[in-house]
Amino acid sequence: MAMREAAGTLIADWRRHSYELGFGAGIAQGYATLGQIGFAERAGYTAIGTVCNLAARLCAEAKDGQILVSSRIAEAVEAVATLEDLGNLELKGLRRPVAAFNVIELTSEAPP
Repeated sequence: MAMREAAGTLIADWRRHSYELGFGAGIAQGYATLGQIGFAERAGYTAIGTVCNLAARLCAEAKDGQILVSSRIAEAVEAVATLEDLGNLELKGLRRPVAAFNVIELTSEAPP
């Protein structure tokens, strides 16, 4: 939520310079394989797995200002956030439609 607010400020600043920017995010939770990939001259640390693909696809689907989350994340935050149910989305690279939710606002502080 803080990133969306900060992005709004940056977007307004860039708009004054005739640039149109947007902000959208996708969040998913699940298992991934983490590790270093590459070779001696060029190596990097990355995460791979279906959850990474899901988060990337939700991000690609998000319209300006949206934070799209998977059903697992929606369940985890429903006590502290207002969510908009977007139904099932057909996402590239995933066999079945995925339930997606848009985070509208925080309704209370997260429990410790």
